[in-house]
Amino acid sequence: MVKIAVLASGSGSNALKLFRYFENSRLARVEMIVTNNPKAGVIDRFQGIKTTILVFNPSTDSSQTLEALNSRVDVLLLAGYMRLIPKDWTNIFHNRILNIHPALLPKHGGKGMYGKRVHKAVSESGDVESGITVHMVNERYDEGAIIAQFKVQIEPGEAPGLIEQKVRSLEKEHYAPTAAQWIMGLTSSL
Repeated sequence: MVKIAVLASGSGSNALKLFRYFENSRLARVEMIVTNNPKAGVIDRFQGIKTTILVFNPSTDSSQTLEALNSRVDVLLLAGYMRLIPKDWTNIFHNRILNIHPALLPKHGGKGMYGKRVHKAVSESGDVESGITVHMVNERYDEGAIIAQFKVQIEPGEAPGLIEQKVRSLEKEHYAPTAAQWIMGLTSSL
């Protein structure tokens, strides 16, 4: 059984979707929810759910958190985690960290490109499609190897809020099954 930690900084809707997807799985299960934001909605969302919630300060607790993760889980799944993953984390969890990005990388990625900012950039670019990218994590924002992309058609200049709704549908439909396929591919090396 592969043990998962989900890292989230916000409301935790994708984290909960991952938890529910793996809840009765024989492949993997979510063991920990990790957040850098003591006010994150993910904390409230997981109250009463049997999993460990770990709140940490990346500036002061990074090494201790990495130790806890390395001793308790096999893979990390990012679900709206808004911080750069440090190099010591990517070294320890080499090829075992997955992220979801709300655009079709390499476009509209990099530092500061998250949430509504991404959808605004897509709208302003005149793109005729957007989507999600599930990718490996390295020590640079949104530059890890792409595992899968899922696309949706949009109108050039479409309102960012409408783009966000379409992209969220793709996230809810595709992130957990894509993570499961990726984990199946990893099981021989864990």
